[in-house]
Amino acid sequence: MGFWLPRIVSAKSLKRTVSFSETTVVPKGHFAVYVGEVEKKRFVVPISFLKHPSFQILLSQAEEEYGFNHPMGALTIPCSEEAFLDLTSSLHSS
Repeated sequence: MGFWLPRIVSAKSLKRTVSFSETTVVPKGHFAVYVGEVEKKRFVVPISFLKHPSFQILLSQAEEEYGFNHPMGALTIPCSEEAFLDLTSSLHSS
C-alpha cells in the first residue's frame, strides 16, 4: 500500500524528505504542517525533525503566535516557505 503526493518540492536539494501535499494522507513516521506568512501551504515532514533544535525554535514561534488554536486546523508554522525549505534542507543534510 502506498500514498500519493501531487509533487515534490525541490526534490534534488531535499532528497524527497519534505513534500508539498494537498491530500489528507500522511504516511507513517511523518506529520503535516502548514507554512507561510500569508498563503499557507501544507508540507509533510519526517517526525525525526522534531528532535532538532532549529525545528524546535519554529515550534516555539508557532506556540507564541497561535497557542493551541491553529487557524488551519493543524500545526501552522509562522515563517516564509523559503525559510522553511532552507531549514528542512539543512536538517536533512545533517
